[in-house]
Amino acid sequence: MRRAPGLSVRLKLTLSYAGFIMLVGALLFVAVCVFYLRFLPDGFISADDSFWIDRYALLRAFAPFVTIVMAVLLTLGLVGGWLLAGWMLTPLTRITAATRMAANGSLSHRIRLSGRSDEFRELADVFDTMLARLEAHVDEQQRFAANASHELRTPLAITQTLLDVARNDPDRDTGELIDRLRGVNTRAIDLTEALLLLSRADQRSFTRQHVDLSLLAEEATETLLTLAEKQEVTLETSGEIARTVGSHALLQQLTTNLVHNAIVHNLPQGTVWVTTSVQPDSVVLTVANTGEPLAEQLISTIVEPFQRGTERIRTDHAGVGLGLAIVNSIVEAHAGTLTLTPRAAGGLCVAVQLPAGR
Repeated sequence: MRRAPGLSVRLKLTLSYAGFIMLVGALLFVAVCVFYLRFLPDGFISADDSFWIDRYALLRAFAPFVTIVMAVLLTLGLVGGWLLAGWMLTPLTRITAATRMAANGSLSHRIRLSGRSDEFRELADVFDTMLARLEAHVDEQQRFAANASHELRTPLAITQTLLDVARNDPDRDTGELIDRLRGVNTRAIDLTEALLLLSRADQRSFTRQHVDLSLLAEEATETLLTLAEKQEVTLETSGEIARTVGSHALLQQLTTNLVHNAIVHNLPQGTVWVTTSVQPDSVVLTVANTGEPLAEQLISTIVEPFQRGTERIRTDHAGVGLGLAIVNSIVEAHAGTLTLTPRAAGGLCVAVQLPAGR
């Protein structure tokens, strides 16, 4: 935004200080004049009536002295106001410099104003916090973009390889080639849809309505029952009515992702427990499963995009590595909390806590 040039804040403060001093001096001069004119009468003031006082002549004699004093006050006001304004605006100068650096792409710089708390230091602290969050968000987006590019490149590279093989070997069975191409294409579509869903959750552009998590849990288990039977995993659903406010579609995807992960990252003859509960101001959806013991380091990273974890059980239905990342984004979009806890007997317990619907 282009603006016309104007006076600096420092100059404005200087003029304000000087103007205030001049106003006070002028008021003081007026007060003296009023006093002389009203309370000091003309006449003899000595005992022998030898000394005559003329108040108007006294004021005329006093005027040059007042002019000199006002000039001195103006000079002191300008010089002192300029120095005082510069000293007061030093923190703002540092904040402005940091803002310019951030606008040019440097997000690692911090102001770190020292001293006791005041308005400028509170502004600097808030700005430092904003820069830290913005830097972390940019780094996360860059990692996500790099990982997404890598994941999208993989099916395209496989497709290119299959097509090259088919072109160089005309006698190759086209049925097998088509099946493999179909599988690779399906994976690319699933990945694209997952990325779009993740973007939608991050933008928080959805209509809010009353949702019962217990019904979503039942729908998710019914939908994934065939997969659970194929994986030889038992699904157990229980709990109470747990109403919240949010997007029905996103919360349904959240529940489905959690149950799906609990099934595919499980052991043969394993179990998945899906429960809902109500607390005073929130509702909780919990999905736990059996499995191998999980390390704490793995727990802290598996919610990041494309972080599947090598210690987890892998199957043909393991997905594209965005399941828990989507869950985390949906939870944040609904002002909730996501807690992942490794079970002592093996497996994972995931708890989603959302504000209770009113």
